[in-house]
Amino acid sequence: MIYLQLLVSFMKIGLFSFGGGYAMIPLIQKEIESHGWLSASEFVDIIAIAEMTPGPIAVNSATFVGYRAAGILGGLVATTGVAIPSLVLILIVSKFFFKFQHYPANKMMFYGIRPVIVGLIFTAAVFVAQTAFFKQEAGYSNILSNPLSVIDIKSIFIFGLSLIGLVKFKINPILIIILSGILGLILKIL
Repeated sequence: MIYLQLLVSFMKIGLFSFGGGYAMIPLIQKEIESHGWLSASEFVDIIAIAEMTPGPIAVNSATFVGYRAAGILGGLVATTGVAIPSLVLILIVSKFFFKFQHYPANKMMFYGIRPVIVGLIFTAAVFVAQTAFFKQEAGYSNILSNPLSVIDIKSIFIFGLSLIGLVKFKINPILIIILSGILGLILKIL
């Protein structure tokens, strides 16, 4: 039953997501929460792993979520589910796109989709920031008594160093990822 749920869920994600992998993150999050496959922090970890590994983030995320939910076969089913709608749609659209690409209605449709994609990517960024920069176990009473107790200072510190390294010193992003991982391990031990 879980394999069918994975297939249907990731087919919906693949079918109704426009704008690439980052735009899919809110939809993947909603499906994961509705089925209880992963916690929010596990999902953020999967996003981080999916970004670091080669390949599209949507396919990598689907593979990791499927694997965590139902093992190797679950990973294969989820990956297949997210890829099938794109493959079918591309085959259908490519047949007609070049024939109708200069029609005004077609151009307006693509202009209308752009803001939606930006909104989906922004939603994903907010979700990742909430999970990365704020402690999930902090209760409501802790927030009221000491608002700073819910902020994960170590994560904000690593993010700030990474941002400075990327923007000011133009350090290679791969090196930033490796150094951030090492720094995270060191800070976790301390």
